[in-house]
Amino acid sequence: MPASIALIIATFLWGSSFIALKYAINIYDPAFVIFFRMLITLLLCLMLWPWVKKFTYQQGDWKYLLSMSIAEPCLYYLFEGNAMKYTSASQAGVLVSCFPLLVAVVAYFMLKEKVTKQLAIGFSFCIGGGVLLTIVSESSNHASNPALGNFLEFLAMICAAYYAVSVKKLSTRYSPLALITLQGLAGSIFFAPFLLFIDIPTTHDMAALAGIIYLGAFVTIGAYGMYNYAITKVSVLTAAAFTNLIPIFTLFLSALILGESLDVMQWFCISLVFIGVYISQKRTRKGL
Repeated sequence: MPASIALIIATFLWGSSFIALKYAINIYDPAFVIFFRMLITLLLCLMLWPWVKKFTYQQGDWKYLLSMSIAEPCLYYLFEGNAMKYTSASQAGVLVSCFPLLVAVVAYFMLKEKVTKQLAIGFSFCIGGGVLLTIVSESSNHASNPALGNFLEFLAMICAAYYAVSVKKLSTRYSPLALITLQGLAGSIFFAPFLLFIDIPTTHDMAALAGIIYLGAFVTIGAYGMYNYAITKVSVLTAAAFTNLIPIFTLFLSALILGESLDVMQWFCISLVFIGVYISQKRTRKGL
């Protein structure tokens, strides 16, 4: 499969994940949603064990494997799960536009990839648009505290950027499925204790449960599998550039499924984010 097709599928699934997560968290505590999402991923991966175990461990990899697992899924889902309690799915999706820029910054430190002046300008637009989006966004039925929610989502993006660069570093020795299995294991262990501090529901919403299953089976395995596969074929910045599609998919699906909408000022903020992403990626694309 061409890397571009894999990345389009991955970004569509990630875009849809904000909708499923928003709906599930409206019914269940984030800890409940995230734990069972990770558990579903782990169980499905264990069923595929003959393919999971095909990897070559190299001395010192444990540092990257451990830190990658802490960043995502542990901290990433902790931040994003709580972010969706306070902000709308559409606003969270827009903040994902910062991801390629954050990847470039992390790649500079981990892979020694140069951060250009053009990239820095683009980063400024992106962060400015995200901050302004938070300021102008008012509380609503879909976003009770957008300032807090958007800040938590931005922290989640930092964790995701570290994960993406770590995957690139490890992709020559570990299959996409092996890394996803590690995610499922780390997430299940990390979020299990949180269940002790919440009220476990005695009645269930079938649509919300279907959303959790969708997140664990299709998004975590499907999206991450496609992305991890693609990143073995192209550069980390090329793969990250495709995540610009996530806000488009999220905004479309939010309007279609959740009935969310954005006002003129919010669209202006979104345009700043996209301008920043375009500026930062223009030179990168020419150099690929």
